[in-house]
Amino acid sequence: MVDVERNHTLEDEKYRTDHVEKSDAVPIESSIQPPARMFTPEEEDKLYRKVDYRIMPILSLLYLLSFMDRGNIGNARIEGLEAELNMNSQQFNTTLSCFFITYCLCEVPANLIMKKFRRPSHWLGLVTTTWAIVMTLMGVVQSYGGLLAARLALGVAEAGLFPGVILYLSIWYPRHRSQSRVAFFFGAATLAGAFSGLLAYGIGFMSGVGGYAGWRWIFILEGLATFVAGIASFWAISDYPQDCKWLTKEEADWLIYKKAIDSGVHGETEEVSWTYVRQALTSWQTYLAVLYYFGVVVPLYAISLISPTLITAFELLTVPMYAVACIFVVVTSILADRQKTRFRYMMLDLILCFFGLIINLTPAPYGVKYFGLFLIAMGAYGGLPTSVTWLTNNTSGQTKRAISSAFQIGIGNLGALASSNVYRTQDKPHYYLGHGVVLGFNVIGLIAAPTYAYLLKRANARKLEEQKTGRDLSIAETLHLGDRAPHFMYTI
Repeated sequence: MVDVERNHTLEDEKYRTDHVEKSDAVPIESSIQPPARMFTPEEEDKLYRKVDYRIMPILSLLYLLSFMDRGNIGNARIEGLEAELNMNSQQFNTTLSCFFITYCLCEVPANLIMKKFRRPSHWLGLVTTTWAIVMTLMGVVQSYGGLLAARLALGVAEAGLFPGVILYLSIWYPRHRSQSRVAFFFGAATLAGAFSGLLAYGIGFMSGVGGYAGWRWIFILEGLATFVAGIASFWAISDYPQDCKWLTKEEADWLIYKKAIDSGVHGETEEVSWTYVRQALTSWQTYLAVLYYFGVVVPLYAISLISPTLITAFELLTVPMYAVACIFVVVTSILADRQKTRFRYMMLDLILCFFGLIINLTPAPYGVKYFGLFLIAMGAYGGLPTSVTWLTNNTSGQTKRAISSAFQIGIGNLGALASSNVYRTQDKPHYYLGHGVVLGFNVIGLIAAPTYAYLLKRANARKLEEQKTGRDLSIAETLHLGDRAPHFMYTI
């Protein structure tokens, strides 16, 4: 059997010949010079809180709006969208699916563009204002075809946000401070589930205003709110520590130093190269990450798209479900960062989804199934920051990280197509087919996560041996090897 951890390509051998043998190898640590002023742990915590207050609110707001704008079609359906556009349930499912097709296909190209854009604030602001315009115009569509085109365009426009923010956060935070930040950012998605129900309830009373039905106002008002936030993000998002006016030079130097220590080399500023793109797309990590991501992202979209329909008569009861999920996401992610682990929390999230789906596959009373929805929401929403952070923690180099993360999110989200097609109207109210298919994806994740952890553990053992017996690497070789370098220990 081929040992995947030791499988160095001919390209790596050529790189060693062309670069390493022509340069003096030096210990990695010696290439990273500490800043003039060293921060105490307390001062460092205070500095990262300062960064949090500056960059997390706007990112969380953008993702809240993103998740609301892609999922508000479920509430629009309740307000009469299908009837006014003369759509059947299959056509409605198609409008759900088409969003994910363009959304998934455009995520990798979007992160490549962001890497070339140089300024994250400009890219994320452009992405947000673009989908805001699409969302607003969705409120004036007159046919099924128009809605279909708008959903396709929305997928293209939103594709750059989530993987872009994951990449952006990896610029600011070291690996073991990252999941809690992704959780705060992603916690906005759980709030979106709660706010979406509340907004739909309130906006429904606007039906007839201006001659528009309530479902049209859902799209128009949420689109306009997103547009305002998108314009603000051009100025609210800071690009890099060294460019920030709200950081002192000492603070910026310390943030850069901590990232250098974390990655093992000063900076990760390599240019976009197809070598790094190839490394990302041929890495065993990338594909296992897609599989365990399936285990939580498919239940996540199932719960966000279907919960309004499942609880149509009691729409406000979706609010406590999402509120509990939000608290769960934040608490478990903080614990995961403090303990510097991902695997045990990934398994917790997958198992919660598993039991929640099992409960909803049984002929249990409504109250018990409602409890099952709580478990699914906690596991699915908690699992998303864990799953994407686990991969980014174990991928070194901005380009490789940008591609592998976007690929995981993009291909993983194709599983959401299942969520949007297997919950059929004729299966009401139990949706056994839908829950069964989603459970299948969850089981894939339950198999993939332990496999990934096992391979990481083996790789770390090999790296420890190489550290004892191997030579020092040059900076150039370290950058080229990235996470495969002996000093880069994987997070399990």
